[in-house]
Amino acid sequence: MLKLLKHLGQYFIMMNKVISKPEKFKVFWKQLLLEIEKVGLNSIGIVLFISFFVGGVVSIQTAINMSNPLLPKYLVGLASRDSLILEFSPTMISLILAGKVGSSIASELGSMRVSEQLDALEIMGVNSASFLILPKIIASIFFFPFLVIMSMGIGMIGAWIGGLSVDLKTVDFLSGLKYEFTPFYVTYSLVKTVVFAFIIASVSSYFGYFTKGGSIAVGKSSTKAVVSSSILILVCNFILTNLLLA
Repeated sequence: MLKLLKHLGQYFIMMNKVISKPEKFKVFWKQLLLEIEKVGLNSIGIVLFISFFVGGVVSIQTAINMSNPLLPKYLVGLASRDSLILEFSPTMISLILAGKVGSSIASELGSMRVSEQLDALEIMGVNSASFLILPKIIASIFFFPFLVIMSMGIGMIGAWIGGLSVDLKTVDFLSGLKYEFTPFYVTYSLVKTVVFAFIIASVSSYFGYFTKGGSIAVGKSSTKAVVSSSILILVCNFILTNLLLA
């Protein structure tokens, strides 16, 4: 319990340093563009690849389980749509990004800590937390919703292809996609994504920023960052679902 309180205290102290006005906006903007590329653009490939095949699997499994002739065929498209929008794209993609982006952030900051680069920045009068972590948080909050929207789109294309492979007609699948669509589901999904993006960037930065030891400690910090981020994502997913949908 005391260890948890210690981590919470250090986390909020770090965030207090992070949320401050950048000293030089030109340098901050350059760092932000670099983080958008590392955090967002470099993750597009894996997000689209996973979303396409998971969408196809969801569609095939749904079609197989709804083989009863009394059930209308459009239910396959409806179930695939709601599964992708409500849960897979925001939550599963965020868990995948926690592994890819979170571990990258933690190992980057951890390496800078053990090689004393962060200490050098502090000695020069630079707020290292704000300079290095704030762009990562902003880039994640800004770009993750775009990744999730792309995931929804490519996932539905994968679901359509998967449906065709089990003899589901395109017209039936499209009818299911459009049937009683609730626009708020997309808003709910994006709200969750923004919260998850903040968790991934800030928690991973925390474990990297406070790394102690050598190269082995960097690996341990990276593992802790991924595990902690994943747990917090699942807990917040439960809370947000109760708050927004219940």
